[in-house]
Amino acid sequence: MWTKELEKRRALNENEKRNLDEQKKKNELAIMEQTNDDEKMVKLAEEQMRQKELLLKKIIELESELDKKQSLELNIQHMRGAIEEMNHMSTCEEEDMELKKKLEAIEEELNDKEEELDGMESVNQNLIIKERKTNDELQQARQQLLSNFMFIYLSPKIFNDSRTNICVKRMGELDEKPFVKVANIKHGGEDAKAKAAELCSLWEDYLRDPNWHPYKMVVEGETFKEILNEDDEKLKELKTELGTEVYEAVTTALNEMNEYNPSGRYTVKELWNSTEKRKARLGEGIECLLEQWKMHKQPKQRRN
Repeated sequence: MWTKELEKRRALNENEKRNLDEQKKKNELAIMEQTNDDEKMVKLAEEQMRQKELLLKKIIELESELDKKQSLELNIQHMRGAIEEMNHMSTCEEEDMELKKKLEAIEEELNDKEEELDGMESVNQNLIIKERKTNDELQQARQQLLSNFMFIYLSPKIFNDSRTNICVKRMGELDEKPFVKVANIKHGGEDAKAKAAELCSLWEDYLRDPNWHPYKMVVEGETFKEILNEDDEKLKELKTELGTEVYEAVTTALNEMNEYNPSGRYTVKELWNSTEKRKARLGEGIECLLEQWKMHKQPKQRRN
């Protein structure tokens, strides 16, 4: 008997335990859901509070700006009225001292503004002078660097052009290689070299002629820009008779000369980045110069 009773009790206990576990889980789930809801409510309340504070701050700022604007407009109107009224007053038994003070204040403020403007113009003028001075100093430094470059460039024992892409280029100088190539094709033999030199010399004379200006003005946006006139008869004839390579050599030299020395029409020395086909920056030239001097000093140090 007792065995059956014990089994019944065990079954009841197991059921109760399961019921308790299920209830516990339900309670925990309910607590978690409530906690999540509470957290959401807190976050929502915090966000609403933040938005409300921002809105209130914005309203205060707008009201402040509006007050300033309205106050300024009223002051301007009053001051204009005061000035107009005082201008119409010739003599009065009792002068409005307040209006007079305001007029004096306006005049004083105007004077202050004029002095402030004069000061700003003075500062601006000083900045312009400093900028020009800096540009002049940079140009002087570039010219000095170019002179130093020319010195070591003409000294094979110092300059090693195989290790650098910075060189001295004569802007506007005509490349004779395309002329030699065309002369070899058209003439050949011993006459080719002489013919190439003759053609190159002829076009160098054309390049130096200030009366020959194969350019035209075009509108680009809201500004005018000077470009090469490809319809120029001399250039068209050159391209037809001697080909594209010679044409490009001549127009390249022409554009360089027009940029660097349009009035004098002679070549100008310039530091040049041969790899990127552009004018070398000042820093590039200085770095290259230092590297050349370092390489020049190394053998001496080894001998010592």
